Amino acid sequence: MTAATDTDFVTDRTAHRRQIGRWLLVCSAAIFVMVVIGGITRLTESGLSMVEWRAFLDAVPPMSEAAWQRLFDLYRETPEFQHKNFWMTLSDFQTIFWWEYIHRLWGRGLGLLFLIPFLWFLVKGRIEKPVLPALLLMFALGAVQGGIGWWMVKSGLVDQPDVSHYRLAVHLTVAFILHGVVLWTALDLIRGRIGPAAGAPLAGPRFAGLSLTLALWILFVVVTGAFVAGTDAGRAYNTFPLMDGHLVPEAYGVLTPYWLNLLENTAAIQFNHRLVATLTLLAALVLWWKLRRHADPAVRLPANLLALAVAGQYLLGIITLLAHVPVSLGAAHQGGAFLLFTAALWTAHAVRRSR
Repeated sequence: MTAATDTDFVTDRTAHRRQIGRWLLVCSAAIFVMVVIGGITRLTESGLSMVEWRAFLDAVPPMSEAAWQRLFDLYRETPEFQHKNFWMTLSDFQTIFWWEYIHRLWGRGLGLLFLIPFLWFLVKGRIEKPVLPALLLMFALGAVQGGIGWWMVKSGLVDQPDVSHYRLAVHLTVAFILHGVVLWTALDLIRGRIGPAAGAPLAGPRFAGLSLTLALWILFVVVTGAFVAGTDAGRAYNTFPLMDGHLVPEAYGVLTPYWLNLLENTAAIQFNHRLVATLTLLAALVLWWKLRRHADPAVRLPANLLALAVAGQYLLGIITLLAHVPVSLGAAHQGGAFLLFTAALWTAHAVRRSR
């Protein structure tokens, strides 16, 4: 190769990396919308309205009165209808049906949004070998997530009129993990720093580790939030900072064995979420304080956004609690968790990749 040819090759490779990175950012944005729709679906108690899983066959909504009636008859056999929604008419059922339908349709559209460009980039030879495993992992996680969604729905179709909060937590956590893999890979490609991360002179390995630990900690906080959502614990104690007049609610340890309180007791579940959220606020602000004067502006920007995101999410959580978790605020709080996790991952990536 001549020098000019070598330069052209590097230029093309950089352009291809950025194309793939921008495509993955679009996928991340679509995952964000999916998470928000999922939150609305849960808050409107629409998740159990579709009792069948028919792959792409149910992508077309009911088009006739008979089709609607068939789906309503299936729903009337579920525990949710028999124990909670027995008052519903066909018109009421149609209202909750649409959110679950949109949630499933968006998920399938997200799969196509990933698969079609992936195959195109693959055929064109634009996917480098170091990137391919991450892309295959994304595809696998997306496929598994669809199965987890149906596994979660099935838990509310047998004996209980609600989905298992354990399965809900798995479903939400996998969505965040998928987003994390997509976002991290996209940032790698856009910055052109594929391979081992370079050290940051002012941040150093210590802050690189702390920033990544914070992102993982926020993922844990998301799990505790899923427990709050799945048990309706957010509607049990709607004062702040006290719970039923106490800093630690009197009902915190009423279940035996004691460890079961962490998983089943609404008082303990809400208190624990408050606690880990407060620790997250403090840790994120400390990290921002340490990074606010970093020499690399690519570090300062996400660090500043992290501080804004954590403060906004904490305040939004309090407002949502005091308002008894209306659909709008509950969905916004779930979306805020996604944005906070994004800011934390972006900060961790910037620190590890800074020059």
